[in-house]
Amino acid sequence: MAEHGRERARERDHVRVAVIGSGFGGLGAAVRLRRQGITDFVVLERADAVGGTWRDNSYPGCACDVPSHLYSFSFAPNPEWPRNFSGQAHIRAYLERVTDTFGLRPHIRFNAEVRSLRWDGEALRWEIETAGGALTADVVVSATGPLSDPKLPDVPGLDTFPGKVFHSARWDHDYDLRGKRVAMIGTGASAIQIVPAIQPEVGRLTVFQRTPPWVMPRADRRITRAEHWLHTRLPATRALRRQLLWGIRELQVSAFTKRPNELGLVEGIARGHMRRAIKDPALRARLTPDYRIGCKRILLSNSWYPALTRPNVDLVSSGLREIRGTTLVASDGTETEADAIIFGTGFHVTDMPIAQRVTGAYGTTLAEEWKDGMEALRGTCAAGFPNFLTIIGPNTGLGNSSMILMIEAQLTYMADFLRQLDTLGGRIALSARPAAVQEWTRTIQRRMQRTVWNTGGCDSWYLDANGRNTTAWPGTTSEFRRVTRQVDLAEYEVVRPPGKAPGTAPVAAPGKTVDAPAEVTA
Repeated sequence: MAEHGRERARERDHVRVAVIGSGFGGLGAAVRLRRQGITDFVVLERADAVGGTWRDNSYPGCACDVPSHLYSFSFAPNPEWPRNFSGQAHIRAYLERVTDTFGLRPHIRFNAEVRSLRWDGEALRWEIETAGGALTADVVVSATGPLSDPKLPDVPGLDTFPGKVFHSARWDHDYDLRGKRVAMIGTGASAIQIVPAIQPEVGRLTVFQRTPPWVMPRADRRITRAEHWLHTRLPATRALRRQLLWGIRELQVSAFTKRPNELGLVEGIARGHMRRAIKDPALRARLTPDYRIGCKRILLSNSWYPALTRPNVDLVSSGLREIRGTTLVASDGTETEADAIIFGTGFHVTDMPIAQRVTGAYGTTLAEEWKDGMEALRGTCAAGFPNFLTIIGPNTGLGNSSMILMIEAQLTYMADFLRQLDTLGGRIALSARPAAVQEWTRTIQRRMQRTVWNTGGCDSWYLDANGRNTTAWPGTTSEFRRVTRQVDLAEYEVVRPPGKAPGTAPVAAPGKTVDAPAEVTA
């Protein structure tokens, strides 16, 4: 009876802030809340452990393609990173340490997948249904991330395939690949790590390549004991290392966003990298992209090309068309026998599943509002969804640097959002004005027209179903930090309870217009 009573009490829980997800974005939000003195919050995690994509992606060879000293929180440096580019296990362990160091576990509800969020316009709060019970929250911070829900292609005959099938992000560690005929579908960031890792043990490995990637050398090495000692005893050296890694990447941005033709030199390095490993001219031709480098994600590997030359590896220069029993048929008609299929086909990036579960002030879901493309003010707040913030929202992705920098910028914006609510006082909400969201989106899309992602001649996951780039940020991380430093109330409507002054009242400084978001230029 006591347990039942506790469950009923839990179902009536109300918190000031509910954070969804416990990856870098969710844990970072939790740390920022605590550091701001806010303890009335929960982190809703669908799994039984923290880590987000670094918990889910445990495939052989999984590692980060951003240097470790940059791919970590500025407020939680790690002088003990083992390599320049650390592997999944070390990154996941880092997130576990962050969780414990900042005392986040009491706030986390595991096995609490969010099933629905609905805005209550009367009470000005979010009603949340989870697998672990119901609760309400004044503010919701969605940190589910764009790389959290695997995307499987609709291949005719897949449901009748008698062998093993799984996505790279849902690796089946109980299945023994030794001696098996394995088909790897895709040649993206996960595939180029998986193929070299499993090639020595499988019987036959067939790689289905729809589009060849550009691959650059991976400057990876073990970090020495001397470096560990130096970074531990002299923290300034660690900070300097991070600053140098950041600065180099900031200088590269203009080539991606303004002058894609300057990337020709980078292409030359990538071609040389391929030539050193691939001696067969015919194979080299099949592996050479026909689009500008950077249009699709640039991959880093020293083992991808050598693996493709091994006698037990075949490259099919075509996508998978259909499956007939154990026979896989490519779009070019090539037939391959397989015992197992591994899909490295990416994630739901421009159609995030969480959007289908969020119903806002208009009575429509976020997915419905985004049917023509994702858009959110400063990558964070969508019109019609009061007190709802997205970490790694529309047009916040990067092509050459660390997403942790973008996350931390958005956490600063989140912190000021909450401060503004406190300053305004009472039971209120902030809702992004549609005009502000539209102008922000127009500015971003105008700048996007000259970027390599739009002009490079490829079809990438940066683009949505309408061909619009709703994923990448067309500027530097320092610029994004500037435009998310604080909330501009002129871009928001202050929503008050029914009967308390106007139902929605825009707040603007005298003489200020909201038609042009501050600090963003074409």
